[in-house]
Amino acid sequence: MRLDIDTYREILDTLTRNKSRSFLTGFGVFWGVFMLVALIGGGQGMKEMLNSNFEGFATNSAMIWAQPTSKAYKGFRKGRLWNMEYRDVDKLRQRIPELDVVSPMLFTNDGTAYYGDRKTSVSINGVLPAYQQINSPMLFYGRYLNDMDIAGKRKVCVIGKKTYKELFPGGGDPCGKFIRVDSIYYQIVGVDYNVSGGVSFGGEAGTIMLLPITLMQQTYNRGNEVDMISVTGKPGVVMSTLAPKIREVIGRSHLVDPTDEQGIMVFNTEVLFQLLDSLFRGVNFLIWLVGLGTLLAGAIGVSNIMMVTVKERTIEIGIRRAIGATPRMILSQIISESIVLTMVAGMSGILFGVLILQMLELGNTEDGIVAAHFQVDFWTAVSAAAAIAVMGVLAGLAPAARAMSIKPVDAMRDE
Repeated sequence: MRLDIDTYREILDTLTRNKSRSFLTGFGVFWGVFMLVALIGGGQGMKEMLNSNFEGFATNSAMIWAQPTSKAYKGFRKGRLWNMEYRDVDKLRQRIPELDVVSPMLFTNDGTAYYGDRKTSVSINGVLPAYQQINSPMLFYGRYLNDMDIAGKRKVCVIGKKTYKELFPGGGDPCGKFIRVDSIYYQIVGVDYNVSGGVSFGGEAGTIMLLPITLMQQTYNRGNEVDMISVTGKPGVVMSTLAPKIREVIGRSHLVDPTDEQGIMVFNTEVLFQLLDSLFRGVNFLIWLVGLGTLLAGAIGVSNIMMVTVKERTIEIGIRRAIGATPRMILSQIISESIVLTMVAGMSGILFGVLILQMLELGNTEDGIVAAHFQVDFWTAVSAAAAIAVMGVLAGLAPAARAMSIKPVDAMRDE
């Protein structure tokens, strides 16, 4: 059958004879495609939102901190309290060459920052500039702490996103301005928009205020104590293999059993990221299973309706055969009707799904920064369109085969 304008008019006339039935049939395909697109795009957006909780955090890193011992060792009872010291940083650098970055940290979680008549709670962290290689900042304004800040014990700070919003609701660049914490004034040198709450140490993400660790040692009289040591491995090094070495170095320095995994806590982020990868694979499998299942149900609905249509058009098909229509022409007519119905409904589902995803993306945009992209990529959309066409052909095969089997004599007898 030739696909000219008359052919398409005939297809359109056939599909619009019973508008309600065609609409409900197409709606099954529309909903199936919409569900598939929405689930894929929504899953991608959720993946990005979950990843944003760990954005900028090194995947080959580990956090080390002291906890009450769980084993007795060299005359010391279990449950003993102990603290790491700054010398542990040097020992880790010297004795474990596989480590790339070793950065100590200090915490205090009960500060209140004031700017003018506004105030907000902050969590103060003392860090080195090297910490940005472990947890990369997303600087919206200004800069990060540098070596000059450390050497000069400068009273400077980098504030988080939530702190910035609370103290400066009108927006604008706050760098160079002073905020007061515990009767001490600090000059703002940067605003960090990184809200990696999934791996946040020393306070709630967005409320963390970073100070030079040397300044914090002096201001809060912390001496040589260290609350946490963050480390990363060199390229190709698996951090889980270094955990026993880390415990060995620190344990012998503080008379803590090197096998005491509870007393010398080593949190390996590799485990966390592997868990996320497994979770994403499971979610993607579920998305495709549900989406394709819904799409298949819609295609089956199209096939059933086309079977009913063929039954109703028995006399018409018989007359066509009697005046010279070949089985191939009948086959093309039925399959073309099925493809047009599924393609119109399917493309409408794609467009509606993309529209909903775009609205979700706009809802997750703040300060011009998109938190998550709720979209499907080009090739996914092309694959969905191809799947719709294939399912249209498959949906029309059974009705077309029935139509081809109709004999002109039998059709004339049909009532």
